[in-house]
Amino acid sequence: MNENTLNSLGYPQIQKNVADCALSYLGKRYARELKPMVDAHLIQIRLEETAEAAALIRFGASIPLPSLDGMETIMDLLGTGYLFSERDFSHLAQFLRSCAQLMKYMEGKSGAAPTVSRYAASMILIEPLLSEIERCIHSGRIQDQASKELIRIRKKMTVNGERMKRKLDSLVSKHRSIMQEHVISQRGGRTVLPIKKEFRKQVKGSVLDESGSGQTVYIEPVELVSLQMELAALQAEESREEMRILGDLTSLAESYNREIALNTETVGVLDFLFAKAKYAATMDGRTVRVNTQGHISLQRARHPFMGSSMVPLDFAIGRTYSSLIITGPNTGGKTVALKTLGLLTLMMQSGLLIPVEEGGEMAVYTEVAVDIGDGQSLEQALSTFSAHIRNMIGILEQANTSTLVLIDEMASGTDPGEGVGLSIAMLEELHSRGATVVATTHFGEIKHFAAATPGFENARMEFDTVSLQPLYRLRIGEAGESYAYSIALKLGMPQRIIERSKSLSDQSISRDRTLVFTSPPLETPPLTPERSAKEADAPVELSRKNQSKHSKNSIALHKKTTTRESDSPAPAKTFRKGDRVYAAYLNQSGIVCDVEDSRGNIGVMLRGRKVKIHKKRLTLHISANELYPGDDYDLDIVLETKENRKKRKLMGRKHVEGLQIELPPEE
Repeated sequence: MNENTLNSLGYPQIQKNVADCALSYLGKRYARELKPMVDAHLIQIRLEETAEAAALIRFGASIPLPSLDGMETIMDLLGTGYLFSERDFSHLAQFLRSCAQLMKYMEGKSGAAPTVSRYAASMILIEPLLSEIERCIHSGRIQDQASKELIRIRKKMTVNGERMKRKLDSLVSKHRSIMQEHVISQRGGRTVLPIKKEFRKQVKGSVLDESGSGQTVYIEPVELVSLQMELAALQAEESREEMRILGDLTSLAESYNREIALNTETVGVLDFLFAKAKYAATMDGRTVRVNTQGHISLQRARHPFMGSSMVPLDFAIGRTYSSLIITGPNTGGKTVALKTLGLLTLMMQSGLLIPVEEGGEMAVYTEVAVDIGDGQSLEQALSTFSAHIRNMIGILEQANTSTLVLIDEMASGTDPGEGVGLSIAMLEELHSRGATVVATTHFGEIKHFAAATPGFENARMEFDTVSLQPLYRLRIGEAGESYAYSIALKLGMPQRIIERSKSLSDQSISRDRTLVFTSPPLETPPLTPERSAKEADAPVELSRKNQSKHSKNSIALHKKTTTRESDSPAPAKTFRKGDRVYAAYLNQSGIVCDVEDSRGNIGVMLRGRKVKIHKKRLTLHISANELYPGDDYDLDIVLETKENRKKRKLMGRKHVEGLQIELPPEE
């Protein structure tokens, strides 16, 4: 996956959270190296084993995972010729004992957690090595019985120590009056007496040290010299024998190098697995079904960083539509919805349980491409629009049927009219490549495009129009509004400015934004009743060739219209129910089904779906009087959707001026 995608969606924080739940250095390492996978079968296996581990934890099981304290050093140095110390072997012995306990414990859990139990079953008992370490080393010290030679040496050292003790007792009694303190001291590994400086001539021996004040000298009595030399020789023998014993143990451990490495690796994997399970427990994570067909269906999904503070998200895509356009007010949750879908996808593909209801389904993607945030950089001198364009170019380079594309605020950062056209063209291209697309926008043209184009669907973030507060609930199948005027009015914007803004929005701004969308192509042939009825059910296909042709013709017509408008004001457009109208930016014809509302929007039936389009974006092709001459027709039946007409088993038919209109059977 692209690093920009992982960072934009907060994936590094997921890695850190899982690592915090791990106990061993290997478990933490695996968590930090966690990455999304693309093999659907492997992902499903990882999800199931994580669910098994989570179930064990949920039912209160205390897993006796071996500690890997000290094992990192052992694994790094094993087989390099390094001589391990008593401490190293104590860590190794504890690890081997814990492995045996884990294997026995998981054997009893094979029924409840078969996958997890198989990990423990793959481990190897290394009894010979454990027994030898326990025989030779205890509490970090080499035992006397580690070898016969060591027993002999240590016995001699004991005898020597007893003789030295008796001699010291005699010397202390003899020189008690001239000693600075009645404590035996050590200097350079030699036993000495602390004698007052002025009496140093009274003790036969060598001065080995002197106090900081110069008032005390430390003398090794001649009576102790031979005993201490003998002790030093015995200590050297002991050290050589201990080194030999540690060398033998090291060689034995190296002979089990593969088995120790396997057990260590398995414990690290199990620690990582239970770390994923622990993290799932913190957010009530569940497993989902995995597919490669682009189908996503989630109920009550939550962003893992927001927890219960987030309103759950119901989301579906990939069956009847593969592109979803989300609209709604600012701060309404559109970006959170995008990030939730993206991050849950990455988590699922990493084998992590996700915070959703049971029975969810998610698709596996080879790439998740995102354009979230403006990406401005003073160092790179990139504007918001430039950053968006670079992101979109990168997305196009990798978009295919196995790509999830998440785009926040389409058509932002540049001229709205050009931005809308560019956004629609991008959506068409991504859809033609089979990518799954979820995008957010505030622009009505993109909403209308989605409503009239197969494979696209609208969605909105719910908004309380009374309290003017976002509800953060996603409703698929409906287009939303930005509620800019209502929010501005609530925040204290003067009413006169709101009214003036509405006027400008309905007039000049709409005209500028829809320059190439408001007029039909000049070369469009006359629309006959037969052609009108045939096009009512035609599929919506926006070809680049037609778009280019319409744009050129529309600009030419705009120039002519501008010239005419300079001479006399253009009459206001009026439409009535039944009129056949043309929306150039959708390249579609439809029939007016709702008259103009207070904002100039007209209801138009396009391919069986009612779409609200501003009157300035519509052109009359043929009036209702010409299309349906006479008064003997029922407009509700004309406007009835194709799907409902099929459900009616109509028996009667009536033809009016070449247009076939189906009527219900007479009683």
